[in-house]
Amino acid sequence: MTTHLDTHLRTHCAIDTDGRITFRLPSAPSSRPQLLLRLRPKKGRPETTLHLLDLEPGRADGGLHAVLEPHPALDEGRWDLYLLPEPEAERQRLRPGLKDLRALVDGHLRDRPSPVAVRIPYVTKDGFLALRAWRRTAHAEARTIDVTAQALTVEARLHGAELRADATVRLRLRGTDTVRELRPRIDDDGRGFSFTAGPGDLTGDGEAPGRIWDAFVRPTTGAPPVRIGRLLDDVADRKHVFVYPALTAAGSSSRPYYTVDNDLAIEVTPTESPICPK
Repeated sequence: MTTHLDTHLRTHCAIDTDGRITFRLPSAPSSRPQLLLRLRPKKGRPETTLHLLDLEPGRADGGLHAVLEPHPALDEGRWDLYLLPEPEAERQRLRPGLKDLRALVDGHLRDRPSPVAVRIPYVTKDGFLALRAWRRTAHAEARTIDVTAQALTVEARLHGAELRADATVRLRLRGTDTVRELRPRIDDDGRGFSFTAGPGDLTGDGEAPGRIWDAFVRPTTGAPPVRIGRLLDDVADRKHVFVYPALTAAGSSSRPYYTVDNDLAIEVTPTESPICPK
């Protein structure tokens, strides 16, 4: 029997409430090691964005450490991590060690200023360490999603902006200019809000089922719509983790879900032939 040894370095990381991430690696036989963060390019595109951190000797265990400060915020996307033993040396992909993400678990309880910057360490499908980052002028964090036999209700909180009395929730039919506007219930602090959508809001006016509605909140008339999603905790990819029941009425099924970007959407399909949302 042949045993294949994993020669990739294990990297421990810990994040604090400000978004500061400390990385710890074993000592390396080199004089100027660096930690390379690479923004993963879209398929078929060249890489364009790199971020380098110097690795310094640790005080206690003799290993190396680097600190990724919360500012400047990383560009939105997925960042792969590599060790550079020397500047311009060949990259070495990093495996995850211990991940201390406790500071992120209740992150939705803290109000965030604009721009809202989020980064979450996670393990890729092929077992390497990476960061998921978001950077948005404002963000509406979904909290409770309640689905009944008559409607679905979403509770959320706005970060990086405030809601005015004329605020609206906008459900945009993906791939079209069709928008449904709903009047939210706004908390006294101008941040928390909730809205309820029924079958008529999702399939009315002759729209056929088999559609996807993306959810936004517009803080006031004329302001840019703010995407509703769920980013402020320790879950980097929630689409297949948070699964909700469907509202079924009038021959269609309406199911809230989180997209691959952790944004909130509502899938509306014929009850006899569901689709697979993205």
